[in-house]
Amino acid sequence: MVVGIRTVCPLTQHVSKIRIDDKVDDDHLAAQRLQEIEGVFAACFSLLRATTGDIVKQAEDAPPGDWMVRGELCRQVARQATPELIEDESSFVVLAIPVVVNAEAEYVAIAAFLTEELLPADVPPLAAALAVSEVEAAAWAAGRIPRSAEQLIALADLIVDRDAAIDRAEQLHHRLQSLSDNLSTTHEEISLLHRLTANLRIREGANTLAEMALEWLGEIIPAQGLAAYLQVWGNSEDVAADDHQTPLLITAGDCPLNASAFETLIDELGETATRQPIVVNRSVTDHEPWQFPAIRELLLLPLASADKNFGYLAAFNHTGDGEFGTAEASLLSSIANILGIHSGNIEMYREQVKLLSGMLHALVSAIDAKDPYTCGHSNRVARVSLRLAEQLNCSDEMKNTIYLSGILHDIGKIGISDQVLGKEGCLTDEEYEHIKQHPELGYSILCGIKRIRDVLPGVLHHHENWDGTGYPHGLAGEDIPLMARIIAVADRFDAMGSDRPYRQGMPDDEVDRILRNGAGSQWDARIIAAFFEVRDDVRKIAKREREQIDLNLRQWT
Repeated sequence: MVVGIRTVCPLTQHVSKIRIDDKVDDDHLAAQRLQEIEGVFAACFSLLRATTGDIVKQAEDAPPGDWMVRGELCRQVARQATPELIEDESSFVVLAIPVVVNAEAEYVAIAAFLTEELLPADVPPLAAALAVSEVEAAAWAAGRIPRSAEQLIALADLIVDRDAAIDRAEQLHHRLQSLSDNLSTTHEEISLLHRLTANLRIREGANTLAEMALEWLGEIIPAQGLAAYLQVWGNSEDVAADDHQTPLLITAGDCPLNASAFETLIDELGETATRQPIVVNRSVTDHEPWQFPAIRELLLLPLASADKNFGYLAAFNHTGDGEFGTAEASLLSSIANILGIHSGNIEMYREQVKLLSGMLHALVSAIDAKDPYTCGHSNRVARVSLRLAEQLNCSDEMKNTIYLSGILHDIGKIGISDQVLGKEGCLTDEEYEHIKQHPELGYSILCGIKRIRDVLPGVLHHHENWDGTGYPHGLAGEDIPLMARIIAVADRFDAMGSDRPYRQGMPDDEVDRILRNGAGSQWDARIIAAFFEVRDDVRKIAKREREQIDLNLRQWT
């Protein structure tokens, strides 16, 4: 451990923040923050003004009951400025998150979440807790995905930390304005903080924001080289990303260290480097046992969030005769806080995506277990649909939605009788009407999952016919969503070629004949044309052994 290194505390938090526009309504600003919270949680929240107990916004799916009884608890949450579970029952919790507007937590966002699958025995206590009837309690809980209390609090802490970092950036903005009247770089420093906070997009990898930060810092900080060492940097929605990915070193200017040497530096500085900023100047580097001769001055800051370290931000070698001090440390500390919180948000978001992915895998596996004769059907339909979407030049976002909709298109068969699904021989009219319910059942199962609502048109309408004779709504022509028209062709292709309890799969020639004859009547002729353009690729997909479903689109493009 190197001795003689000093740590630098960030700028004081007791700095008044200037309102950007005194005429902006506080309720409107709070509502904007509320939208951000709802986007992260994929849930609707109510907004309460803690100082008065008034409900500013009532969530559409808020459970019935008198939210005003929770007013005092919400005022306590606002005073402490920390998220709390203001109710914690056996099967559900009520989460309260302070919403900071103009440096004060005058608002609280409130939402209730199930923490476990609701059993019949849980309905009476839930109804009592919500002060509603058992019917109303069961209706409120229907379709909600259980989330653990620990996950909810962790995600809420990240949001509060992120808002604190943004407020800190604004505080630093004001402090630098008041102290830097004679410094020509004031405008660039403030601009940097605003540009970074404007680019806090959770779908962007931490490396993207770090590259921006280094580029802009190079114009402001008097350092010969800058570096960001990221231990977690994958995209938030990349469910295939390795949790133990190789750390990434991003540099700007003349960085004297490679990734291996940077790791050695961190080890040499010890555990202190993971907790607070460190400044190393020539009083240390000019003497033994300093072992990095290329480094004369060093400013090192951890990228941390919620007590977890995601990497480091460093500046090397002052460009003048001076040394790194409080001014540079304060600016880099703000940037490091933003990068750390952004990395924490990305990690939490990825965990949500993995949770959703696991749930979808379970649903598809349930279909396969229920109807083994169509085992792998959803997987093949998804990949054939993706190939057709590529041929039709669909956007990447559309291809991803079509792929996921193909995987889930038959999810409603969970609600279809086993005897009907596995029947050998022709279905009766009554049985056929029963099985025709599966698109609407699938829609009902999935419609409560906000993150995958884009797939619902494919699930609901993949049995509509171009001429209007399909089901469930008898849509025709362009009124049928494009993804549903694509999935309809892929679905029928795989169904005709696959063995069923009551028949063998059709020969390829017969399948081709039926598809050609149905162009313009049962199916969109443009999609049938695309099918025959890529028929060889589609045949290869159909003949593959069933593989593990991968919700990462890049696996199949």
